[in-house]
Amino acid sequence: MANEAQVELVPKELSWLSFNGRVLQEAADPSVPLIEKIRFLGIYSNNQDEFFKVRVADLKRQIIINKENNGDASDTVKLLKEVQNKVSEYQVVMNRIFRDLLQELADNKIYLRNETEVTDNQRQWVRNYFKMHVLKHINPIIFSDTIDLVQFLRDQYTYLLVKMAGKGKDTNYALIEIPSDVVPRFISMPTEEGETTLMFLDDVIRICLDDIFKGLFDYDTIEAYSIKMNRDAEYDLQGNVDMSVLENMSNSLKQRLNAMPVRFAYDRAMPQEMVTFMTRELHLSDIDSCMPGGRYHNFKDLLSFPSVGGSDKFENSSLPIIHSTPFDSYNNVFDAISNGDILLYYPYYSFEYFTEFLRQASYDPKVTTIKINIYRVARNSRVIDSLIDAANNGKRVTVVVELKARFDEANNIKWASHLTQAGVKVLFGLPTLKIHSKLCIVSRRENGQNIRYAHIGTGNFNEKTAKIYTDFALFTKNQTLTHEVHSVFDFIEYPYTRPRFDKLLVSPINARQRIYAMIDREIENAAMGLPAYINLKVNNLVDKGLIERLYKASQGGVKIRAIIRGMCSLRPGVPGLSENIYITSIVDRFLEHPRVMIFCNNNQEELYISSADWMTRNLDYRIEVGAPVLDPELRERIRTIFKIQESDNQKARIIDADQKNEYVQYVEGSPQIQSQIEIHNYLQAVEQKHSALISATLASAEEAAIAQSTSVKKDEENKEGKGKSKESKESKDKDAKKDKSKKK
Repeated sequence: MANEAQVELVPKELSWLSFNGRVLQEAADPSVPLIEKIRFLGIYSNNQDEFFKVRVADLKRQIIINKENNGDASDTVKLLKEVQNKVSEYQVVMNRIFRDLLQELADNKIYLRNETEVTDNQRQWVRNYFKMHVLKHINPIIFSDTIDLVQFLRDQYTYLLVKMAGKGKDTNYALIEIPSDVVPRFISMPTEEGETTLMFLDDVIRICLDDIFKGLFDYDTIEAYSIKMNRDAEYDLQGNVDMSVLENMSNSLKQRLNAMPVRFAYDRAMPQEMVTFMTRELHLSDIDSCMPGGRYHNFKDLLSFPSVGGSDKFENSSLPIIHSTPFDSYNNVFDAISNGDILLYYPYYSFEYFTEFLRQASYDPKVTTIKINIYRVARNSRVIDSLIDAANNGKRVTVVVELKARFDEANNIKWASHLTQAGVKVLFGLPTLKIHSKLCIVSRRENGQNIRYAHIGTGNFNEKTAKIYTDFALFTKNQTLTHEVHSVFDFIEYPYTRPRFDKLLVSPINARQRIYAMIDREIENAAMGLPAYINLKVNNLVDKGLIERLYKASQGGVKIRAIIRGMCSLRPGVPGLSENIYITSIVDRFLEHPRVMIFCNNNQEELYISSADWMTRNLDYRIEVGAPVLDPELRERIRTIFKIQESDNQKARIIDADQKNEYVQYVEGSPQIQSQIEIHNYLQAVEQKHSALISATLASAEEAAIAQSTSVKKDEENKEGKGKSKESKESKDKDAKKDKSKKK
């Protein structure tokens, strides 16, 4: 085992920032269409907000707890400073990229104007727009001694801090919330033909400040600067024993609304006196992040940047949805799955195959029960609709709702209440274990037997994210697998039981031990000179125990190839420690989300898909499920997808010991491989081959049927001919007898 000095890990917070740096790289990549680059800035900003609300808030809590208990918080304080420095460094990069993108927009006659850059006609148009669409949503907060600003500011909203002053007059401060939840953040203004002119909603309000305050306050000058605050996203789940789970969770979420700030971002052009004023009003301490930024905040709204310019060159062309030949070749989903396991890979395949699976199950008279676990679902969910329809049709429906799915809690509370009212049996799982598995099982009476059909996936049952996240979905009738999936639901409902799982990797029951054992087997095989390798694809690799095991495997000669989208605390390529470990990360138009494990096993490969990342929480504190892919053809398909991704030389970055995010170098003359596009081409070819094979099989069957029909017809004709011949002979014999009788 590697010694303690060797197993020094990259702090997961810094590794996460490195991942978001890769997102930022996409916003500057010349190969990415213009508007897609702008939207990557939105993704970066949204990610950064969540990072502060969760990870930075956690560091802050650790420091406070250590200090209160007279502990040593120096390491955490040092890490927090490193995090803040890295964030500031990326902030400078983001601002530069944004300026470059504004220029690129202007080069294409798309202009993003502020209040100082509009014509008189446009200014008047803005005033009219403000009065008709915006003013009714403006409710300023006026500062006073009785106002606790921390209670008023909403997390993740952009505000304008307004200062009204004049010589010999009182100075007044006010806050205006930018109502981007009810009015578009980007307003399209009248302009010259062939041009597009947009304005931030922030600047619309700046133009109209006098329309809000004139006559109510006495001032000579009025100025406004944008600010934003992030709150700690954690909450206390102790709850009240006399209240239901739903009530306790609802009350816990209210804590988040009033949680202390962890970041205060402001326009760097804001006068220092106003910065000092705000930090005092927000009770910010030296461990909180006060970050100067650009003129605009909440760049997450760039995710909804309008499709402008009138040309497809500014956005990615959509990839045609691939049709699943196995599903499309049968009248119903159950016949299709009965013919063999089916593997889908979203978003290349449509999520509608799963919603159709549920829809048919909801009214099929043979279906008796449906069980599913929900982590994140779409706001308008056909999944939920089908479950309610199934309950209305007399099916026994059980839905396990994870109320602690971060930032989806309120949505899940709503669905849990909705399902309960519809007569669905709703379970909330365990207080100490999040339920993160992606399981659905349907029981059906067939020929007097109870037959189960299961879905085992790596992604959520969410129509929206299935269009932008890559994920595997396995549909199977294999009775060993479906029995164990059913046992997972039993474990959720009756957690004091400990079912036995021979095929599935189930956290926290057997997953860690089984993964350790499979890594150790590769180490033993390498020591005996046998083939030994591990191929791994996960979102995050930060669990110390697993990293130590991989270091040991590398030292033992096991070749390890990993594709990791997000955090990676392992240091690859370090001589004597991890020189046999090579890791890349792919950031492209789709979010890489599946988890796959491939173990050589002396060339008797074992391949698993899983809902679990290689993080301590996923292995020890969540219910997660990994499943072996048993069908050789489907194993080969996943293996090929992995090979395409490890060959990516357009969107892959190398994860090295220093997390520098260098692109995999394209070698002149070699094929240019953008894996997400190549995978689409590969899967399309697979389905075309299957379709052709099925067509040929059907044609052969039809020919055989025609031949058989022809043969039967000939046999019947022959029989009929022989019958007529016999009848003719018998008739002649009778006539001959009659003639003889007459002669006599």
